[in-house]
Amino acid sequence: LSACHTVERLSSGETEELQRIKWHRKQLLEDIQKLKDEIADVFAQIDCFETAEESRLAQKEKELCIGRKKFNMDPMKGIQYLIEHKLLTHNVQDIAQFLYKGEGLNKTAIGTYLGERDPLNLQVLQAFVDCHEFANLNLVQALRQFLWSFRLPGEAQKIDRMMETFATRYCLCNPGVFQSTELGPPEPPQRRQDCLVARD
Repeated sequence: LSACHTVERLSSGETEELQRIKWHRKQLLEDIQKLKDEIADVFAQIDCFETAEESRLAQKEKELCIGRKKFNMDPMKGIQYLIEHKLLTHNVQDIAQFLYKGEGLNKTAIGTYLGERDPLNLQVLQAFVDCHEFANLNLVQALRQFLWSFRLPGEAQKIDRMMETFATRYCLCNPGVFQSTELGPPEPPQRRQDCLVARD
């Protein structure tokens, strides 16, 4: 009853003001609810995106695992598979880095791929060797590091190509360590013999 008497005592202007306040309160509550709905929608989209991203990454990891297995069985087909599934590009540096990291790769398979004579393989071999840093290493240390990253193939021609590429890179990293035999005329036979005797 007291509430009714209070309302009756309000003037017309006060009543209008009260109605406006109630209207604004209603609008504010509606806006708050809309905002809540929008926030809930955003979180739902984020959850959906995260689920999709996790699924995509899982699929990518699965394809990468398949590509590694294919590479270990047949290096050429393995690289082709990885390129087709956009896990690698045709870029020589990209392929070389993949082989250099060697995650999940058989070292014999890496050597087999690097030993091929196809133009792409030869470029990858050069880029692969360039991944190694031989500065301030003696020849034995550098060679050990180089041969640790793959297994030499059995064919002499392939080994020669690889060792020639290694030697070029080693000399580039350590300028002045060796003097090229082409820098001057060859030593006379007698002088070379004297050197051999002196070393003995």
